[in-house]
Amino acid sequence: MAVSTRVEVKPELLAWARERSGLDPSYLEHRFPMLNDWKQGNRQPTLKQLEDFARATHTPIGFMFLSEPPEERLPIPDYRTVGDLGIIRPSPNLLDTIFQCQQRQEWYKEFAQVTREDAVSLIGSLTMSMRVNEAADIIREALGFSISERGSTWTEALRILIDQAEKLGVLVMVSGVVGSNNYRKLDPREFRGFALVDQLAPLVFINGADTKAAQIFTLTHELVHLFLGETALDDVDLASAPTIPTERWCNQVAAELLVPKALLDTDFDGETQPTEELERLARKFKVSTLVLLRRVHDIGRLDWDSYKQAYRDELARILQILGERPSGRGNFFNTQPARVSKRFARAVITSTLEGQTLHRDAFQMLGFKKLSTFEELVSRLGAG
Repeated sequence: MAVSTRVEVKPELLAWARERSGLDPSYLEHRFPMLNDWKQGNRQPTLKQLEDFARATHTPIGFMFLSEPPEERLPIPDYRTVGDLGIIRPSPNLLDTIFQCQQRQEWYKEFAQVTREDAVSLIGSLTMSMRVNEAADIIREALGFSISERGSTWTEALRILIDQAEKLGVLVMVSGVVGSNNYRKLDPREFRGFALVDQLAPLVFINGADTKAAQIFTLTHELVHLFLGETALDDVDLASAPTIPTERWCNQVAAELLVPKALLDTDFDGETQPTEELERLARKFKVSTLVLLRRVHDIGRLDWDSYKQAYRDELARILQILGERPSGRGNFFNTQPARVSKRFARAVITSTLEGQTLHRDAFQMLGFKKLSTFEELVSRLGAG
């Protein structure tokens, strides 16, 4: 009869992994009945038990053998603020999402080199010495995203903006979960998006757990970072005045691109009931009411204190709507290409059909396991 191998693990590492995961302690104690004994040093877990615990807490197994908890650092510049303070500890969901996007970016960069793609000309084409409205005009024209070109709904506007960005060479990935794991939901309160700059494979990731209107502003903001030639992680918090000059400039350009001051100044009706007017203008410009509130403040129709209170009230209303929204998963063949970027998916499919990439590796990068799924995706995307 085989004897299970028990391994020594520091109690503080078990506590660190639990806290890092954000999981309810009672959930882990129910799933691992001996967890308290392990943490008190009365008993050691078997190797399999430790592997299961690491998997449950989304912790790399190697970390569990360290002498003390590691200090995990974000691999990209962090421009987020919460109450004007930087967020200290990134969640496993955020870290895994960044690492996965970096891996996809690296693969696409090699693909672009092999296929001799041109460098993406927009990268680093603007500087912060430019006037905000001038930069906004340049990006809006490059994207073909004037007000008359945004469709009739926020969903349509977001699709148009993504398609236009990808035509310019940007990989745009939108997801509300880690990879294809619908149980690992991303929290828009932790981050809204990030941009990974590269001359051949610039990438933008948007937190799909946010509203469509919010995603439009986030995508625009991240694209401004790429036009500046910068990598950044953002929360795109319009309720505060960012202390980082780059973040402040990106916010201003994104806002001007979506809601030009001159147009809003002539269109805003201060006599109409505030919520009704915000929703009317939000529908016209295809932005969130939060963005509209900020622009109303920018044109001098709302002082700072009134704006901050109105923002808090409107944010609470939106969060309530999000909480009541059904969490349906939708059609896989509609959502998955958006999660990994249609441009990226077509490149992986092309490389696989040409025999340059193994089917196994393609399935892993695209987020599924079956050949039939791959074949259906080929048909849906018109690749191959």
